[in-house]
Amino acid sequence: MTLTPAPEPVVPRPGPEIRPTTVGHRAPESPHGPDAGPAPLLPRAVCEAALTALLLFLIVTAVRWLVGPDPGSAAARPAVLGGVVGILLALLMLSPPGRCSGGHLNPAVTVALWRLGVFPGREVVPYAVAQLAGSVSGVWCAGLVWGPAAGRPPVRHASVRADPAWGDAVVLAAEAGVLAGSTLMLAVLLASPGGRRVLPYAVGLTTALVIGVLGPLSGGSANPARQFGPALLAGDTGRLWVYVLGPAVGAVLGAWCAGRTGLRRPSSR
Repeated sequence: MTLTPAPEPVVPRPGPEIRPTTVGHRAPESPHGPDAGPAPLLPRAVCEAALTALLLFLIVTAVRWLVGPDPGSAAARPAVLGGVVGILLALLMLSPPGRCSGGHLNPAVTVALWRLGVFPGREVVPYAVAQLAGSVSGVWCAGLVWGPAAGRPPVRHASVRADPAWGDAVVLAAEAGVLAGSTLMLAVLLASPGGRRVLPYAVGLTTALVIGVLGPLSGGSANPARQFGPALLAGDTGRLWVYVLGPAVGAVLGAWCAGRTGLRRPSSR
């Protein structure tokens, strides 16, 4: 299922009626055109890995320049970082590789689309593996480019940390709540071509708000791939399970709520 805008509807020409032969989820677009069928899984997974790697490389770069040279005056940094990441995410989703793969860039979003019935369940694991591998690759490349400064405090490979007053249960609830709300937003926007056209911008804006508001509190990850690579390379894995499990639980919960309100299609297998 693509998160990038849907093509404009084709106006039917006069002629004999042609009935569709299959009904199902909207597959990711083929890079060879709308009549070429869905792109194979491997190229789409490679695009997901590459886009996630680029996203994490740019996040580490942004954090390195926001907090690395001058550790003081950090009050505005979550808002600035949120705006940067939101814009980057929307641009990556709208890019040709994003259109090819669907531009998920988040294992929890992939799970959400599966549970919403618009993404095949058999492709969830390959997409998640590609996204997590891209996360590690992107952070590692950023370390090569920026040197020791990328790994030392306060940058720490852009690994997020919650406020000390927030325990594991509270952080997990916050991460799950963000993805539950985001999944409901996806369900609403994917219900119409007009909604799909604005979806990349809505995802970018939501991401910016989450980072700006929850960044100083829960860490504002809301994406297992966002924390996976940074936490591994920074050796900051104590709460990694929270940042992986919370969004996944939220995605399932949000899809369940969408089903209760009639927004979810039967799950694709």
